[in-house]
Amino acid sequence: MSTNPATAFAREQMVSQQLRAWDVLDDGILELFRRLPREPFVPAAYRSAAYGDMPVPLPEGQQMLRPSVAGKLLQALDVQPGESVLEVGTGSGFLSACLALQGGKVTSVEIRASLAAQARDNLSAAGIKGVDVRHADFFALLGGSERYDAIVLTGSLPEHDPRIEALLKPEGRLFLVVGGGPAMDARLVTNGSDGRREASLFETVLPALDHAPQSPSFRF
Repeated sequence: MSTNPATAFAREQMVSQQLRAWDVLDDGILELFRRLPREPFVPAAYRSAAYGDMPVPLPEGQQMLRPSVAGKLLQALDVQPGESVLEVGTGSGFLSACLALQGGKVTSVEIRASLAAQARDNLSAAGIKGVDVRHADFFALLGGSERYDAIVLTGSLPEHDPRIEALLKPEGRLFLVVGGGPAMDARLVTNGSDGRREASLFETVLPALDHAPQSPSFRF
């Protein structure tokens, strides 16, 4: 982990001015963001913006989640050590690293081969273990037998796809963003022993996941 004073200060500013301002108050998550450098996961052209609360561009038209959004979803999912986690949309690998440092056993699916390869390199360079990055189309994998304690979608769905919930273990949690903009709804779905629970968390805007099912109003 980096100990450069300038980046350590930038991380502390990110924690105090972005995460706390968005009600990310879990001490473990705040400490994680203090310790884990973002700049190794950011393309070289955007390193100066590594700690800004902005969606940093990635190759092939993709982007990193804003720190505030990443912090909110990590707080909502509340991954515990040893839990199995499915991440859909690896991107740079930064969120994968956060989930692994929480103790999750992470499977991360990325549809773009170049991003999957770069994320593996980023995670390796950062010394992050416990993440299995797979190059695959998530929607082609639905219906499989694997089940997870936590699932996070880093892109949006125009409409909710109930097939995803079938991948949850009992008491499993699913974070997803649903809608077509300009404001989308970030939600947490829990497969509870007392039935399905769904909570609206906050509004945000994320690019749609590739091959996500379209609502009828989007079809031609």
